[in-house]
Amino acid sequence: MSEELVVLLDQDGTRIGTAAKATVHTAHTPLHLAFSCYLFDGEGRLLMTRRALSKKTWAGVWTNSFCGHPGEGESFEDAMARRAEQELGTRIDSIAPLLPDFAYRAVDASGIVENEICPVFTARITGDLAPNPDEVAEYAWVDPQGLKTAARATPFAFSPWLLEQIAQGSLEENLQ
Repeated sequence: MSEELVVLLDQDGTRIGTAAKATVHTAHTPLHLAFSCYLFDGEGRLLMTRRALSKKTWAGVWTNSFCGHPGEGESFEDAMARRAEQELGTRIDSIAPLLPDFAYRAVDASGIVENEICPVFTARITGDLAPNPDEVAEYAWVDPQGLKTAARATPFAFSPWLLEQIAQGSLEENLQ
């Protein structure tokens, strides 16, 4: 299997190169391209995942359904289909933008920085769920409206990017 690369960006979002995913996340993480995705089932429930305890950053916190980094020349749609299979063992369709201009910078308690231009999408799950234990400690199907209440009550239990996405307002309006 070839080394996974992330796309590096300048402050304007212009692609300026690539770096190995395994080495890019440090105390001085350069700005790079990523995505977040919220998956819904046929009943309108939202899939929330708890990050594996072995994750390098924000281990054990609850977050959106899955995240990832598109490769050089890879569309967001193709990257999301790839990561849905790798991380959750499932297939998706009906991908739609939710927060296309989302970007954030956050520092984990360990000092590792996330620094991403990270468009946010929604999609529909179309296959069975078989999460990769190296990525997902556990998961839950939730009522989308309850997510905001839970995040306000216990922000320490959620990823910083999820909290920022909720704070932008359009997340709760569009999670249906």
